[in-house]
Amino acid sequence: MKAKFTGHDTFPLRYGWLFKAVNHLNSGGKLQTSKEEETQQAIIKLGVGKNMVNAIRYWAESAELLSSKRSQSNIDYFTSENGDYLFNTDTGKDPYLEQIGSVWLVHFWLNFNFQHLSAYRYFFNYSHVQHFEKSKLLSDCSSDAKKLVTNDIGNESTLKKDIDCFLNTYSKKFKSDAVKKKLTIDEEHFTSPLTELNLVTDNGGGFYVSDLAERPELPIEVFIYGLIKFAQVETKDSNINSVDFDSLLTKPCSPGRIFRLSESGLGQKLDEAQEYSKGGVSWIDSLGLRQVKINDEYLSNPLAVLNKFYGATS
Repeated sequence: MKAKFTGHDTFPLRYGWLFKAVNHLNSGGKLQTSKEEETQQAIIKLGVGKNMVNAIRYWAESAELLSSKRSQSNIDYFTSENGDYLFNTDTGKDPYLEQIGSVWLVHFWLNFNFQHLSAYRYFFNYSHVQHFEKSKLLSDCSSDAKKLVTNDIGNESTLKKDIDCFLNTYSKKFKSDAVKKKLTIDEEHFTSPLTELNLVTDNGGGFYVSDLAERPELPIEVFIYGLIKFAQVETKDSNINSVDFDSLLTKPCSPGRIFRLSESGLGQKLDEAQEYSKGGVSWIDSLGLRQVKINDEYLSNPLAVLNKFYGATS
């Protein structure tokens, strides 16, 4: 892996940014260019400042909504299958993130990454803490990242900014009762959609909570999609369409890790997946052997289960 603790210019993900990135590109716009005129066009069309254009590109690329290729002095960006699947104005399943399942899907896309390590990917894939101070997370991330990446992680100030950005992206700011009474406009209306998932809670004073839980609010289709994507990686070098329970619970980029599932929560999701898929996903928990099997139809087409989710709720 390579460290990637910069690129967002300290701006957390915001509502509408991913939609803007995909459809700006689809309409012929540019998100990174050495030409001042094209940069100004992006600023005008996206309705943000130059630094925010960079942040929009960062978050869209991190969620794998964009693909890119280098041409001369520029990097040319194009929308990916993920980007068009969810955010395309004409064909996207939920371009405005009106369904909570779509937010869970964006969360999964952001963190299902074996190539680049950021503060949020470190937390969801490698950290073991559930109750933590920001300073402790900084220390842990700095120490562990040096073992996980092949390049320089940068200075502590850079890492601290990335952790701040992660926490601002996933947790609503703590407000005392006195402050809440003074607010006339709900500032959280403008915060990141990922705060809706309640995966990280700001308790004030630099303390945060992120419990492992059962996640009944996580749609089973999104869980199965994450399960299949992980299983594709785990089984790619074998002819076995199964993965063990502990891997699903604890390995980096597993659904247990990314969705912050407890052991009982993962078991419940697998029970639900088995019933939902009518055996397309099945698992056994007997005599200490816990294995999950996914049939070829499911394993070869993870988007099919998402299509069922959007077909049933749109």
